[in-house]
Amino acid sequence: FSPLVPLSLAAGFRRSMRLCRRKSRANKHSCYAQCPSSCYSALTAPYEEVVRYQRHPTDRNRLIILVGPAGVGVNELRRRLIASCPQQFRSAVPHTTRVQKSYEMNGREYHYVSKETFENMVYTHRMLEYGEYKGYLYGTSVDAVRAVLDEGKICVIDLEPQ
Repeated sequence: FSPLVPLSLAAGFRRSMRLCRRKSRANKHSCYAQCPSSCYSALTAPYEEVVRYQRHPTDRNRLIILVGPAGVGVNELRRRLIASCPQQFRSAVPHTTRVQKSYEMNGREYHYVSKETFENMVYTHRMLEYGEYKGYLYGTSVDAVRAVLDEGKICVIDLEPQ
């Protein structure tokens, strides 16, 4: 718990969550339905109830973003997820201002754009995320994510917080 939260308040909250969970298991209803004001106040809830997502056939696919610092394996997790089920998962092709290498193809590894184009995409809110590495800009555009979703696949990207 945060040092700003008095211990007595934190202990009371913990107790109320335990009681709510017991009620929830006994009645097989969601905790939110049992005690919406005491357990799930937006200001005090440390987590929200997680349930298995049952996608309806008419629902659009979702974007999955894996976030973690360098070296914890989010890139490897993304690669393994896509490799395990390539007909269901795909990564968006990112944009970069880096020079294209001889063996790379535009639109396969990256979308190669000028720095001015990239900055314009940032300015017009067309980039979902972006950053700089070794003097070059890299990022994922909203259009690249939409292209994956429009194929009927789940888009998976990984981010390193900065």
